[in-house]
Amino acid sequence: MCGRFSQFSAYPRLAKRLRVSMDADAPPPRYNIPPGTWIAGVRKSAHDAPPVQLNFWWGYRPKWAKGKAAQPINARVETVATSGYFKHAFARARCIVPADGWYEWLATVSGKQPHYLTRIDREPIAFAGIYAEREDGSLGCAILTEPARGSAAEVHDRMPLILDDASLEPWLDPDLTDRETIRAVVRHIDAGVIEHWPVSRAVNRPGNDEDAGLINPA
Repeated sequence: MCGRFSQFSAYPRLAKRLRVSMDADAPPPRYNIPPGTWIAGVRKSAHDAPPVQLNFWWGYRPKWAKGKAAQPINARVETVATSGYFKHAFARARCIVPADGWYEWLATVSGKQPHYLTRIDREPIAFAGIYAEREDGSLGCAILTEPARGSAAEVHDRMPLILDDASLEPWLDPDLTDRETIRAVVRHIDAGVIEHWPVSRAVNRPGNDEDAGLINPA
Protein backbone atom coordinates (compact mmCIF):
# COMPACT_ATOMS: atom_id res chain seq x y z
CA MET A 1 0.00 0.00 0.00
CA CYS A 2 1.01 3.63 0.18
CA GLY A 3 -0.07 5.34 3.38
CA ARG A 4 2.64 7.97 3.92
CA PHE A 5 5.06 9.65 1.55
CA SER A 6 7.45 12.57 1.25
CA GLN A 7 7.41 15.45 -1.22
CA PHE A 8 10.27 17.87 -0.64
CA SER A 9 12.33 18.15 -3.83
CA ALA A 10 10.57 16.02 -6.44
CA TYR A 11 7.74 18.39 -7.25
CA PRO A 12 9.64 21.24 -8.97
CA ARG A 13 11.91 18.82 -10.82
CA LEU A 14 9.07 16.68 -12.08
CA ALA A 15 6.94 19.73 -12.86
CA LYS A 16 9.72 21.14 -15.03
CA ARG A 17 10.05 17.83 -16.87
CA LEU A 18 6.30 17.78 -17.53
CA ARG A 19 6.20 21.51 -18.45
CA VAL A 20 3.57 22.06 -15.79
CA SER A 21 1.57 25.28 -15.73
CA MET A 22 1.81 26.35 -12.10
CA ASP A 23 -1.57 27.54 -10.79
CA ALA A 24 0.00 28.14 -7.39
CA ASP A 25 3.39 28.31 -5.76
CA ALA A 26 5.35 25.09 -5.51
CA PRO A 27 4.18 23.16 -2.44
CA PRO A 28 6.27 23.46 0.73
CA PRO A 29 8.58 20.57 1.65
CA ARG A 30 6.76 17.77 3.45
CA TYR A 31 8.45 14.70 4.89
CA ASN A 32 5.56 12.64 6.25
CA ILE A 33 2.36 13.24 4.29
CA PRO A 34 -0.61 11.34 5.78
CA PRO A 35 -3.96 10.50 4.20
CA GLY A 36 -6.86 12.87 4.74
CA THR A 37 -4.80 15.94 3.85
CA TRP A 38 -4.30 18.10 0.76
CA ILE A 39 -1.53 16.90 -1.52
CA ALA A 40 -0.01 18.48 -4.62
CA GLY A 41 -0.53 16.69 -7.90
CA VAL A 42 -0.68 17.17 -11.67
CA ARG A 43 -3.49 16.57 -14.18
CA LYS A 44 -4.53 17.55 -17.72
CA SER A 45 -8.05 18.72 -18.56
CA ALA A 46 -7.70 17.95 -22.28
CA HIS A 47 -5.31 16.22 -24.67
CA ASP A 48 -3.89 19.51 -25.99
CA ALA A 49 -3.97 21.34 -22.65
CA PRO A 50 -0.81 21.78 -20.56
CA PRO A 51 -0.47 19.80 -17.34
CA VAL A 52 -1.46 21.91 -14.34
CA GLN A 53 -0.67 21.78 -10.65
CA LEU A 54 -3.66 21.19 -8.41
CA ASN A 55 -4.31 20.28 -4.81
CA PHE A 56 -6.08 16.97 -4.28
CA TRP A 57 -7.67 15.67 -1.11
CA TRP A 58 -5.96 12.34 -0.40
CA GLY A 59 -9.10 10.28 -0.16
CA TYR A 60 -11.18 9.25 -3.17
CA ARG A 61 -14.97 9.54 -2.96
CA PRO A 62 -16.92 10.60 -6.09
CA LYS A 63 -19.76 13.05 -5.48
CA TRP A 64 -22.32 10.45 -6.59
CA ALA A 65 -21.23 8.15 -3.74
CA LYS A 66 -22.32 10.60 -1.01
CA GLY A 67 -22.82 9.99 2.69
CA LYS A 68 -20.57 7.51 4.41
CA ALA A 69 -19.28 5.80 1.27
CA ALA A 70 -15.72 4.51 1.32
CA GLN A 71 -12.95 7.05 0.91
CA PRO A 72 -9.96 4.88 -0.11
CA ILE A 73 -6.48 6.34 -0.37
CA ASN A 74 -5.25 3.54 -2.67
CA ALA A 75 -6.67 1.67 -5.66
CA ARG A 76 -5.32 -1.70 -6.76
CA VAL A 77 -4.03 -1.93 -10.34
CA GLU A 78 -5.60 -5.36 -10.64
CA THR A 79 -9.16 -4.00 -10.32
CA VAL A 80 -9.05 -0.23 -10.88
CA ALA A 81 -10.16 -0.48 -14.52
CA THR A 82 -13.18 -2.69 -13.77
CA SER A 83 -14.36 -1.59 -10.32
CA GLY A 84 -17.58 0.40 -10.46
CA TYR A 85 -16.10 2.80 -7.92
CA PHE A 86 -12.94 3.54 -9.91
CA LYS A 87 -13.37 2.67 -13.59
CA HIS A 88 -14.59 6.08 -14.78
CA ALA A 89 -11.63 7.80 -13.13
CA PHE A 90 -9.21 5.24 -14.57
CA ALA A 91 -10.55 5.99 -18.05
CA ARG A 92 -10.82 9.77 -17.87
CA ALA A 93 -9.43 11.26 -14.65
CA ARG A 94 -5.85 10.17 -14.08
CA CYS A 95 -3.25 12.23 -12.25
CA ILE A 96 0.35 12.11 -11.10
CA VAL A 97 1.48 12.66 -7.51
CA PRO A 98 5.16 13.65 -7.38
CA ALA A 99 7.10 12.19 -4.47
CA ASP A 100 10.61 11.69 -3.19
CA GLY A 101 9.84 8.44 -1.41
CA TRP A 102 7.32 6.65 0.75
CA TYR A 103 7.10 4.71 4.03
CA GLU A 104 6.14 1.17 4.87
CA TRP A 105 6.15 -0.66 8.20
CA LEU A 106 7.94 -3.99 8.65
CA ALA A 107 6.79 -6.33 11.43
CA THR A 108 9.66 -7.20 13.82
CA VAL A 109 9.94 -8.86 17.22
CA SER A 110 10.12 -5.39 18.79
CA GLY A 111 7.11 -4.01 16.92
CA LYS A 112 6.54 -2.44 13.54
CA GLN A 113 9.65 -0.73 12.18
CA PRO A 114 9.10 2.05 9.63
CA HIS A 115 11.24 1.98 6.49
CA TYR A 116 11.77 4.70 3.91
CA LEU A 117 11.73 3.64 0.26
CA THR A 118 13.13 5.80 -2.52
CA ARG A 119 15.03 5.73 -5.79
CA ILE A 120 18.73 4.90 -5.55
CA ASP A 121 19.52 7.83 -7.84
CA ARG A 122 17.16 10.16 -5.90
CA GLU A 123 15.33 11.10 -9.09
CA PRO A 124 11.70 12.23 -8.71
CA ILE A 125 9.09 9.53 -8.24
CA ALA A 126 5.79 9.80 -10.11
CA PHE A 127 2.93 7.98 -8.38
CA ALA A 128 0.07 7.06 -10.70
CA GLY A 129 -3.21 8.35 -9.32
CA ILE A 130 -6.88 8.73 -10.16
CA TYR A 131 -9.25 11.45 -9.02
CA ALA A 132 -12.89 12.44 -8.88
CA GLU A 133 -14.93 15.48 -7.94
CA ARG A 134 -16.20 15.29 -4.38
CA GLU A 135 -19.54 16.47 -3.00
CA ASP A 136 -18.03 19.84 -2.06
CA GLY A 137 -16.61 20.39 -5.56
CA SER A 138 -13.01 19.69 -4.60
CA LEU A 139 -11.00 16.86 -6.12
CA GLY A 140 -10.16 13.70 -4.18
CA CYS A 141 -7.57 11.20 -5.31
CA ALA A 142 -6.26 7.71 -4.70
CA ILE A 143 -2.76 6.40 -5.46
CA LEU A 144 -2.58 3.18 -7.43
CA THR A 145 -0.74 0.23 -5.90
CA GLU A 146 0.66 -2.98 -7.35
CA PRO A 147 2.31 -6.11 -5.93
CA ALA A 148 5.66 -5.15 -4.41
CA ARG A 149 8.70 -5.78 -6.56
CA GLY A 150 12.44 -5.92 -5.90
CA SER A 151 13.68 -4.71 -2.54
CA ALA A 152 10.28 -3.14 -1.79
CA ALA A 153 8.92 -6.67 -1.33
CA GLU A 154 11.23 -7.07 1.67
CA VAL A 155 9.13 -4.54 3.57
CA HIS A 156 5.54 -4.90 2.31
CA ASP A 157 3.53 -6.95 -0.17
CA ARG A 158 2.23 -3.84 -1.99
CA MET A 159 3.89 -0.71 -3.38
CA PRO A 160 2.71 2.40 -5.22
CA LEU A 161 2.60 2.22 -9.00
CA ILE A 162 5.55 4.39 -10.05
CA LEU A 163 5.50 5.52 -13.67
CA ASP A 164 8.57 5.52 -15.89
CA ASP A 165 9.39 8.70 -17.80
CA ALA A 166 7.84 7.56 -21.09
CA SER A 167 4.52 6.88 -19.34
CA LEU A 168 4.00 10.32 -17.79
CA GLU A 169 2.34 12.02 -20.75
CA PRO A 170 0.06 9.15 -21.81
CA TRP A 171 -1.02 8.59 -18.22
CA LEU A 172 -2.19 12.21 -18.01
CA ASP A 173 -3.94 12.20 -21.41
CA PRO A 174 -7.73 12.26 -20.73
CA ASP A 175 -8.43 11.33 -24.35
CA LEU A 176 -6.68 8.00 -23.84
CA THR A 177 -9.59 6.02 -22.41
CA ASP A 178 -9.33 2.45 -23.68
CA ARG A 179 -8.25 0.09 -20.90
CA GLU A 180 -6.05 -2.15 -23.02
CA THR A 181 -4.39 0.79 -24.77
CA ILE A 182 -3.59 2.40 -21.43
CA ARG A 183 -2.07 -0.83 -20.19
CA ALA A 184 -0.06 -1.17 -23.41
CA VAL A 185 1.58 2.26 -23.20
CA VAL A 186 1.97 2.73 -19.44
CA ARG A 187 4.91 1.11 -17.67
CA HIS A 188 6.25 1.07 -14.13
CA ILE A 189 9.88 1.80 -13.30
CA ASP A 190 12.41 -1.00 -12.97
CA ALA A 191 12.28 -2.48 -9.47
CA GLY A 192 16.07 -2.42 -9.26
CA VAL A 193 16.16 1.35 -8.80
CA ILE A 194 14.35 1.20 -5.41
CA GLU A 195 16.14 0.92 -2.08
CA HIS A 196 15.02 1.24 1.54
CA TRP A 197 16.31 1.63 5.07
CA PRO A 198 14.83 1.76 8.60
CA VAL A 199 13.96 5.19 9.97
CA SER A 200 12.91 6.69 13.29
CA ARG A 201 9.56 5.72 14.75
CA ALA A 202 8.90 9.45 14.97
CA VAL A 203 7.34 9.02 11.53
CA ASN A 204 4.48 7.16 13.27
CA ARG A 205 3.06 10.55 14.31
CA PRO A 206 1.03 11.88 11.35
CA GLY A 207 1.45 15.47 12.48
CA ASN A 208 5.23 15.17 12.31
CA ASP A 209 5.55 16.40 8.72
CA GLU A 210 8.22 19.11 8.67
CA ASP A 211 11.23 17.26 10.08
CA ALA A 212 13.76 16.52 7.33
CA GLY A 213 15.45 14.04 9.67
CA LEU A 214 12.54 11.62 9.36
CA ILE A 215 14.03 10.08 6.23
CA ASN A 216 17.49 9.56 7.76
CA PRO A 217 18.58 5.98 8.54
CA ALA A 218 17.70 5.02 12.09
